[in-house]
Amino acid sequence: MDIEIIIGCDMHPQQVAEFAIEAEQAGVRALWHSNLPNGWDPFLGLSQAALATRRIKLGVLALSPYEMHPVRIAYSLISLNELSKGRAMIGLGGGGAMALATTDHAMGTSLDFSRMRIVRGVREAAEIIWRMSSGKFYWGYEGEVFSVRQPFKVSYPTAPRPKIITCSMGPQMLRMGARVADGIQVGDVTAERLPEVMQDIRTGLSRRKYPAEDFRIGNFWAWHIKKDRAASMHEARVGLFARAEVIPPHIGLDHLLEPDEAKLVRDNYRNFMLAGVTGTGDIKGVPPDLVQRLIDAVSSSGDYGDIDREVERYREMARAGLTDLALRVFDEPFDALRVISERVIPAFR
Repeated sequence: MDIEIIIGCDMHPQQVAEFAIEAEQAGVRALWHSNLPNGWDPFLGLSQAALATRRIKLGVLALSPYEMHPVRIAYSLISLNELSKGRAMIGLGGGGAMALATTDHAMGTSLDFSRMRIVRGVREAAEIIWRMSSGKFYWGYEGEVFSVRQPFKVSYPTAPRPKIITCSMGPQMLRMGARVADGIQVGDVTAERLPEVMQDIRTGLSRRKYPAEDFRIGNFWAWHIKKDRAASMHEARVGLFARAEVIPPHIGLDHLLEPDEAKLVRDNYRNFMLAGVTGTGDIKGVPPDLVQRLIDAVSSSGDYGDIDREVERYREMARAGLTDLALRVFDEPFDALRVISERVIPAFR
């Protein structure tokens, strides 16, 4: 299993380049730049890293075709891929922070995910991006969600095609991604639930119409390990609302908690969000011991003495079938990278 790193979107592109150089030297397989509101454009954010590095793969995570049309995603991805000489990737998802901030509910109406047809939309986006990045001529693309109504051939690329990774969680998305993409990244999936996830991926792989070359299966995982345990736990509480096993539709709660505990988390989810948005980490209405159990279950938190325990958790994930573990670093990312390079990466060489 390879180790990847996910950064936020608040670093200047020059800082991202410096981070990428250190990550490459440490043996990190890929650097993912988050796509979040109120931050740097991720393609621009990685542009200097593309020129400053030689081996590390560079990806944008996660981008939704409901916030940016697949044609525009393709052009941006192809451009980054050319700058990096074939090392670019896209993490393509259905929702994403930007999509949730810019669709119907922002104007006061409810967001109907069934009407968005996310599984179909992401599949069509992946197909459009694949065709545009192939360098071949197509008369267009007529989908049920997205269309390209003019012939296209992107003739300037010289690098190998960029990789298209779907950010999948539910069974349908997992099967779809395994059927059409170059890989899948799940989010915050515990080692205990990975066998269930792998079964859906294997089902999708069995239905592919063309072989999967070096198909990657990754897991987004929050890294809060710090020298100061109290600082680690505060950071974990602030970010807990964003862990995929906790947010709606609460895929993980049924196997993590008793029914009454899961209901308590659901009923107080707004308080999880407020703790994150305000930066206080104060999750009202939920007992601290329950909050701590969630943190322990869906993230790596604690001090340096807890790293060996976390490495064992990662080994269990590798045994379940992961090819990549993408560690999301938060505050003090350079310090986090150095600890990961010294204590985690050597365990998987």
